[in-house]
Amino acid sequence: MSESNIKRYSLEEIRRMKSETDWDYLREQGDYEGPQEFEVDWSKARIVTPDLKQAISLRVDPDVLEFFKSEGRGYQTRMNAVLRAYMEAKKAGQA
Repeated sequence: MSESNIKRYSLEEIRRMKSETDWDYLREQGDYEGPQEFEVDWSKARIVTPDLKQAISLRVDPDVLEFFKSEGRGYQTRMNAVLRAYMEAKKAGQA
């Protein structure tokens, strides 16, 4: 998505917008009671709380940092994902 497609609205502008959802129609329909698309085994569900991340100082080459930042918000998360993939690949090779 290019930056030109992004529109910013203030909270007040959002509150003034008219909803295009037909709420009366949805209320009349009620809850969907048809067949499920797939079975869900909730007995195996568990709550996963992510580990806290540890803040560090990491020196990287300027072009590496610029590459990750150029991809937009969340560049530190992406850098962490790359490091995790490397770690898991190395661990799998040592098993």
